[in-house]
Amino acid sequence: MTTYAIGDIQGCYDELQALLQKINFNTEKDTLWFTGDLVNRGPQSLDVLRYVKSLGDRAITVLGNHDLHLLAVASGKCSLNKKDTLTPILEANDRVELLHWLRHRPVFHYDKRLNIALVHAGLAPEWDLKQARRCARELESVLRGDDYIDYFSHMYGNKPNRWHSELSGWERLRFITNCFTRLRYVTQEGKLCLKAKGQPGEHAKEYIPWFQVSGRLSSNRTIVFGHWSTLGFYNAVNVNDDASGFYNVVGIDSGCLWGGSLTAVELPFSVSGKVTVYQLKCKQKQEPQ
Repeated sequence: MTTYAIGDIQGCYDELQALLQKINFNTEKDTLWFTGDLVNRGPQSLDVLRYVKSLGDRAITVLGNHDLHLLAVASGKCSLNKKDTLTPILEANDRVELLHWLRHRPVFHYDKRLNIALVHAGLAPEWDLKQARRCARELESVLRGDDYIDYFSHMYGNKPNRWHSELSGWERLRFITNCFTRLRYVTQEGKLCLKAKGQPGEHAKEYIPWFQVSGRLSSNRTIVFGHWSTLGFYNAVNVNDDASGFYNVVGIDSGCLWGGSLTAVELPFSVSGKVTVYQLKCKQKQEPQ
């Protein structure tokens, strides 16, 4: 019985199936963790959504920004973008069932036995595990509630960009959403830098990967994340930096959609920080923006 975490699929169904063959995934014994962004930009988002849903308890997926975008489009609160490939889902006979299932996925998952957390993008530096779980529950309760459509009217935007415990209402939920589903860079003071998407070193010096901020309160937990295709596979389990402390993160979005690889890692990791990695080289489905 093995648990594997798999990076952003974004509608690349054939590549997912090939990777599952490579790791000899057993649907009766093994469990899959997905970093979110199951859908969009790739050619077979509907197939991916149906397959992951069919796995039931054998799969855990957190919501990514593209998953939320699908739900927002379906709710009528935003329009499809030029490169979106979501129409087959929106026109599917099982659309209602699929979207209901997706809307009830978590935005953050923590396994106490493995002592590993799963998130699509990242965590605010001021959040410890307890605060992250509390914020996740706040957002999940709204997404799963009767008034979820109102949320999608207020979801988009880059402000506020600093965490304060007194944040409330839609601004609080927007900040929480941006951390879990869009975050890559912050400043040392904790300000979110949501427009920066490139590799470390390509932006202003004050832009720091969210997991390298000195004093980050979640650094005592190992976190698996996706979302950052330009970062690629990134292993910093038990990596210590004198200035920033333990990173304790593994990034597994290696850009399958853009012609990179689809990555799976075996959980848990070794005490020494060694990560067992499986990668499948992917054909390019879209040109990077």
